[in-house]
Amino acid sequence: MDLLKVAVIGCGGHAQSHLRMIQAEPRLHLAAVADIDPSRLAQAEANFSPDATFDNYEQMLDEMSLDLVYVVTLAGHQLPIVQECLGRDLHTSIEKAPGMTAADTREMLVAANASKAKAIVSFNRRYFPQILAVRKLLQERGGAVQVAANYHKPPSGMDAARREVVPPELTSDAIHHVDLLRWMAGRTPTEAVAASQVYAQSWCGERSDTPRYNALIDFENGAKGVMMSHFGVGYRIQSAEVHAEDMSAYFELTRSPQVTLYLDGKLVETPLDLESVGGADFNETGHFVDCILNDTEPWSTVGDAVQTMDLCEAIVGGHRGQL
Repeated sequence: MDLLKVAVIGCGGHAQSHLRMIQAEPRLHLAAVADIDPSRLAQAEANFSPDATFDNYEQMLDEMSLDLVYVVTLAGHQLPIVQECLGRDLHTSIEKAPGMTAADTREMLVAANASKAKAIVSFNRRYFPQILAVRKLLQERGGAVQVAANYHKPPSGMDAARREVVPPELTSDAIHHVDLLRWMAGRTPTEAVAASQVYAQSWCGERSDTPRYNALIDFENGAKGVMMSHFGVGYRIQSAEVHAEDMSAYFELTRSPQVTLYLDGKLVETPLDLESVGGADFNETGHFVDCILNDTEPWSTVGDAVQTMDLCEAIVGGHRGQL
């Protein structure tokens, strides 16, 4: 089988995990990287050995024969790049958040629908094997009745210039856990359920860069959700919990995923069955390659991402009522 030729646009911090997954995926070959920053470009070349480097992504797209492009730029720069890649029928992976607004994501969806290529949005929590294994157990018991997530950090440190190209903190950062709520509430293997009602609080702390968000969420299938995200608190804390009939699971996601699971009133001591959900090394890159080679749709499509972006904007806006 010929390897799929991959390029990465944007070589900053978020790109490093993508580059490592590409490097570890035997069906991919890193053909090129592009970045306007010479130091980031040199670091990517030294660490990951692409065939070519470019300071202009359009030149790269013109000169290289590619199958797949990762767009890992700041949200405010993504839309025209994603449109260009999909317009050339190149399979495209889009870093979260997919654009500055839900309207940007909808424009990406127009490009995706017109393209012969596939597109995935990098909501990577969906692809953690531990989350998939718990989700499988939830669905075996009729689905989640309650989901909850915490995503807390110190002050974000976003200055005025950065806010021009990065959406509010909940959308740019805590979106991972907003999306996780939708994913864990889904009751089929590929479903992330839409929210039907949101009752949100959105305010700022006394210091700058300390937005705070609380939300109660009703999902279309009857599941309920709680989201809390506070910037300017004591530590970077990421956690979640899910509950079904006679089942509860608690996730520690601040570092590597850890799960405490209770079934039928007892603590489960045996390890999660990761093999049934793709194995311990399963990730979004391998999933997207499977989709490309097997002509199937990824779990986090651009169309589905619109619903996550809508929910984020509702929480940021302090929405109360039907969506």
